[in-house]
Amino acid sequence: MIRVLLAEDMRILADTLAAVLNLEDDIDVVAQVSDGAAIVPAAAQVQPDVAVVDIDMPGTDGLSAAAGLRERCPQCRVLILTVLSNPGNLRKALAAGAAGFLPKETPADELADAVRTVAAGGKVICQKLAVAALEAPDNPLSPREAEALRRFSAGAGPEEIAAAMFLSYGTVRNYLAAAVTKLGARNRTDAIRIAARAGWL
Repeated sequence: MIRVLLAEDMRILADTLAAVLNLEDDIDVVAQVSDGAAIVPAAAQVQPDVAVVDIDMPGTDGLSAAAGLRERCPQCRVLILTVLSNPGNLRKALAAGAAGFLPKETPADELADAVRTVAAGGKVICQKLAVAALEAPDNPLSPREAEALRRFSAGAGPEEIAAAMFLSYGTVRNYLAAAVTKLGARNRTDAIRIAARAGWL
């Protein structure tokens, strides 16, 4: 029997996923959590074979939880199931140790098969996303430009970023302007959107 932990904050979707998976003779949903911070503690307690995890969770996001599971519960394999299915998140999920990455519109039978594959030690990745990730251009931002844009996306102003990075205000403005130009963005907000979607932040 494949023991599954389900991490999904939308109750009706979580209950539906649990019901669908529990219909399978060889799959048993042994725990459900609705907060990202509860994923690792719950896994440590119930020792699942597979954790089906959403990315956009309250508390701790699913990608951080996946990295935590790799550290604390290495026997538990992670299958990301998300609406935030873009090449950037796919790269981040694989870097965090996830064994699977599927969009939420995946049919029920394919999800059950994916759980089996991941539990058996295989990998399951949405083919369309995998192709998009391979075709995506390399990150044009320098590490400093990316850091400045990342801090700006978190709400810090240029003065605050300059202090945190030990740079002058002018240098930070230049980094942000360079990021906008290199990404072909309309403004800083658009640059954040483009870079985040590509997984460069």
